[in-house]
Amino acid sequence: MAIVELKVPSPGESITEVVIARWVKQTGDVVEKDDVLAEIDSDKATLTLNAEESGKIEVLAAEGDTVKVGQVVVKIDTSFKPEAKPKTEAKAEVKVEAKKEEKQTVTTTVEKAGTYATGTPSIAAAKMMAENGIKSNQINGTGKDGRITKQDVLAALSNGLPTALEVVSNSWKGGRDKDKVKMTSLRKTVAKRLVSVKNETAMLTTFNEVDMSAIYAIRAKYKDKFKEVYGTNIGFMSFFTKAVTEALYHFPAVNAMIDGEEIVYNKYCDIGIAVSAPKGLMVPVLRNAELMSLAQIEAGIKDLAIKARDGKLTIPDMEGGTFTITNGGVFGSMMSTPIINPPQSAILGMHNVVERPMAVNGKVEIRPMMYVALSYDHRIIDGRESVGFLVKVKEMLENPTKMLFGGKNPEEILLGL
Repeated sequence: MAIVELKVPSPGESITEVVIARWVKQTGDVVEKDDVLAEIDSDKATLTLNAEESGKIEVLAAEGDTVKVGQVVVKIDTSFKPEAKPKTEAKAEVKVEAKKEEKQTVTTTVEKAGTYATGTPSIAAAKMMAENGIKSNQINGTGKDGRITKQDVLAALSNGLPTALEVVSNSWKGGRDKDKVKMTSLRKTVAKRLVSVKNETAMLTTFNEVDMSAIYAIRAKYKDKFKEVYGTNIGFMSFFTKAVTEALYHFPAVNAMIDGEEIVYNKYCDIGIAVSAPKGLMVPVLRNAELMSLAQIEAGIKDLAIKARDGKLTIPDMEGGTFTITNGGVFGSMMSTPIINPPQSAILGMHNVVERPMAVNGKVEIRPMMYVALSYDHRIIDGRESVGFLVKVKEMLENPTKMLFGGKNPEEILLGL
């Protein structure tokens, strides 16, 4: 009998402990090589523990336990081999079940069939239903051809049919119970980092608004061809990322960070893109975004979002960003003050697009407008730089051709201005 011991892998440097978040397999299960056995939470990411060999497993740690990196948490007895699954029988069962479901659907349809009078209340019944906020689909009519009578309504009310007030508030069940859920390592780390940002930085936020008409026009004109050529949609984030990288060139302090008593000016743009994942908010990094085309940015963001969704982001995917963009607009946010992602010195917040009346050349026009917010560390970024940076981003988004000419108009380049 050969026993294989599985140790907790290292999620990254400086991390010595992790938490067993969930066991996918249990003691006694016979697994195949590379099967996922458990999910492991670290301070920065969620990892999976995979079987190195096939065999029967013995779990040595419970869910929620904090374990050391390198600690043995699973043993695999390789003398047990997983049984082959009969594929043909499984297919046959699926077909039988499908036929059964099909039969049930037909039966239900026949039962629900009726005449034009079915579910229609009488005048007296309709008045009583309106007073009590009752809909016809809540009552079975016993009158001729299924018509709802006054007696049907009275009987339904006496049996405890919910009134209009109860229906409005039925999301809450009126209990006094409480649930306690242990915080994950990731959530605890995020909490500590956010509090430290508020305590250790001089954070301020400046706002502006962007007319999205030009970007809307480009997307409408080229979206089909763009997808045909590159196999991906063209979204707002690629335009914002490109505009940000150009603005960072003109305002290098926004791309800098404090290291002790020194200021480090980054000569590249590693842009963190905040994405929502099952485990919480993640900020994977798009490396050297200043050198990317819109198509490359879209493809990079798509890959990172898929990895976040599937829980496959690694520590290197999220380390070393110089600036972050977060989009609360996808959740309907109109305006917010995003919190800086340390050790970075600034973060740009996008919000939802709302059509609003705007004064354009002396006339009122309806334009798609977005509020944008820049939170920044005032220790390193002055007000002039923060406002100038946000104005530069606004200018390039409202006139996207500027992104091709270092934030200038083609006419300015022609005139050498």
